[in-house]
Amino acid sequence: MTERGRGMAPSTYNLRRLLEYRSKKERLEVFPGQGRLVLTVTDYILKLCSEDDKIIKSIERLDDSAKLCWGYSRHTEEDRNFSILFKSYMAELKVFLKMPNSKSTPNLNELVAVFIDLLLEILEEILGLQPNFISRFKVSIITLKMELKFLITFLGDTPLQNTELETTQNVLTDIEVLANEIGSFLHSYFFTTDRVLVNNMNLDLSDLLGKVEPLKEKIKQHCITASNTLPGGVTPKTAVVSLFLVDSLLDDLKDLMNHRDDRIVYVKDQMTKILDELMLLRSLADMEVQLEGFLKQIRDIAYEVEYIINSYAPVWYLTLRLPQVMKKIQLIKMPPQEIIYDARMPQSAQYPSQQSSLQAQYPLIGEEIFVGLEDEVTKIREQLLGWPEHLQIISISGTPGLGKTTLAKKLYHDPNIVYHFHKRAWCAVSQTYQRRNILIDILTSMSGLNKDAIMDMDDESLGEKLYKSLKGRRYLIVMDDIWNVNAWDDMRRYFPDDKNQSRILFTTRYEDLASKASTHAVVNPLRFLTEDECWKLLQWKVFHKEPCPEELVDVGKDIAIDCDGLPLAVVVIAAVLANLERKKIVWKEVAKNTSSHMSKQTKDYEKILELSYNHLPMHLKPCFLYFGVFEEDREIPVRKLTLLWVAEGFIEKVEHKSSEDVAEEYLADLINRGLVIVAKRRSGGGVKACNVHDLLRDMCLRIGEKDKFMKVIQK
Repeated sequence: MTERGRGMAPSTYNLRRLLEYRSKKERLEVFPGQGRLVLTVTDYILKLCSEDDKIIKSIERLDDSAKLCWGYSRHTEEDRNFSILFKSYMAELKVFLKMPNSKSTPNLNELVAVFIDLLLEILEEILGLQPNFISRFKVSIITLKMELKFLITFLGDTPLQNTELETTQNVLTDIEVLANEIGSFLHSYFFTTDRVLVNNMNLDLSDLLGKVEPLKEKIKQHCITASNTLPGGVTPKTAVVSLFLVDSLLDDLKDLMNHRDDRIVYVKDQMTKILDELMLLRSLADMEVQLEGFLKQIRDIAYEVEYIINSYAPVWYLTLRLPQVMKKIQLIKMPPQEIIYDARMPQSAQYPSQQSSLQAQYPLIGEEIFVGLEDEVTKIREQLLGWPEHLQIISISGTPGLGKTTLAKKLYHDPNIVYHFHKRAWCAVSQTYQRRNILIDILTSMSGLNKDAIMDMDDESLGEKLYKSLKGRRYLIVMDDIWNVNAWDDMRRYFPDDKNQSRILFTTRYEDLASKASTHAVVNPLRFLTEDECWKLLQWKVFHKEPCPEELVDVGKDIAIDCDGLPLAVVVIAAVLANLERKKIVWKEVAKNTSSHMSKQTKDYEKILELSYNHLPMHLKPCFLYFGVFEEDREIPVRKLTLLWVAEGFIEKVEHKSSEDVAEEYLADLINRGLVIVAKRRSGGGVKACNVHDLLRDMCLRIGEKDKFMKVIQK
């Protein structure tokens, strides 16, 4: 048996319909509602098996036979055939009331839990149907159900995550054996066509319940053994941690304390102590804001307590597990100095109160300096303003992060360019472009049209509108991040050539792309920065117009050299430095990380860019990673972004401030750190739309998937 592939599951519509009808009118089953039990197992089989398995063929035959029974009275040939198939099918179900083959599944505890969940569904159905023959031992069946619920709780709890312990495998095996025996019991008495022997059933049920007690004793001993060896808690929902998430978990634990549950009354004192300790650790986390590992430990323990309390665990299990949780808390209650030492970070870099004034010194986005690009600005400006008269393609090409888009924006807003061209428009093309989106971007960028006013137009109407608006005008169209010539071929007919010095400006990773688009194209490949240019750019980004302190010059130059000529690497590392104290020991820590990663390989640039993420405060990390969910190169409205952050729970509660205001402060911080680009500003100077560089978006996707923050689905 294997997990089902993508094939269509066979229909059970006719079977369900007939069994429901027969249970009301004429008995096909040994007891009323037996067909519902059969359908419960059938649903389980359809999820478990592939379409080629023999049992799937049996289900198809049974459903086809059920269809033929409609419209005929009892005792017809069709009815007899269905009865034979139904009884045969119930016999086949015996195989599926045992644990499936676990060889292909690395997480055996998950597979056992799924099987036990099926057994629970069957028991729930039986208690709902209440066949006459179970009245004498209904209480025993309820007890069996509760024991199975506890086993599911244990299968998901921390002590069973340590697969290296021999006792883990032993306990799992014992649970599997018991589950198989319960499955066999259920099949013998509830999936039979024979009369049920009540006395035999009572004996078998008593025997099963008798086997549960020694298993629970083994579980107890295993919990004691595992608590001494297991370092972490239950698997967290996400590896990205925030203070808001921890606060939410602690609030949930407070709510649980007030829950009217008899089990909680017995362990309320223990829960109170645990909550007090977690609150103390949380207050330390406010001080040690950069120590993400410390906060993760608090989060994991909070998850663990919440899981245990919210489960179906009996009181004896709670009284066993909660002291073990308290022991974990004691282990992570280390003095702040020890925590800082373990994190191997300079103490001066830990306290946000010391950073706030430094952040204000970081230059605002928009105050750009074109280190190493001054000559390129002059050269390409002349190409845009000069001859020839015919429509010409000019390209800026080079490795991601060299500053192609930054240079194009500088030229696009140059006063001489603005004056020279009658019409200007900017569109982001990207790897997975859509012609319609490009047309809409150009029209709205050039004409100031409301996007809603043209959304109902088809592509050809949009193209015609664009052509007419450009006809007879000298225009400049910037096609940013164009990946292949197909995008140009899709658009070229909408750009009239009136021999009036109109220009198309490409930014692209590929040097030969413009030549493929036009034999008259002018190609401008960007070079890497020199070591001196990297140092000049880093100084300006960190200190703006102030001189670099003498003690930081040598280590600063080392960091600049490690950026290996990539402007984006310089900018993001400068943002890290701008938010740290200006002390040699702090900068040396950064230099140690940069020197171990850099060479002229794109994949090595990824590592140095990740340093900018690693140095973010914890509350900003999930906000930054969230940029990975947006389409490449698209402008993101700030209002939409901040509302999504609030809805996702990334924004901390701040007294006397709305969540939206706090979210905008987070965004301003990310912009200040050079990680987010201002795409549009409001008339009052505020940020209207933003985006992130392609390399940084790729980093968001990579880290987000690794840390289980998001799931990337390849198209």
